[in-house]
Amino acid sequence: MIGPFQFEDGGRAYACTVEERRTAPMGKWWWFEVSGDGQRYAPFEAETKDTQTSVKSRVIAFYNARLERLAQPVVPRQHWARRDKPAAPAAPKET
Repeated sequence: MIGPFQFEDGGRAYACTVEERRTAPMGKWWWFEVSGDGQRYAPFEAETKDTQTSVKSRVIAFYNARLERLAQPVVPRQHWARRDKPAAPAAPKET
């Protein structure tokens, strides 16, 4: 299994490491950090066949997809308690 490594792409610096997860699902997972982003990510399990090239492409694809999702406009949703109530059935008309 390959060890920790760093690379740059699109003006961002990435640092990748394999670490044992402490919560389910257990196992060894690829964690990475990106310059300018305070969050760490563990998007996929480490595999014996991993190479720096394969991990790098997966990390870039994951992070770019995340940035695309964040760039989408927020769709407003109502809180469950404030949802519109269904209309009451109409009373029969008197003739």
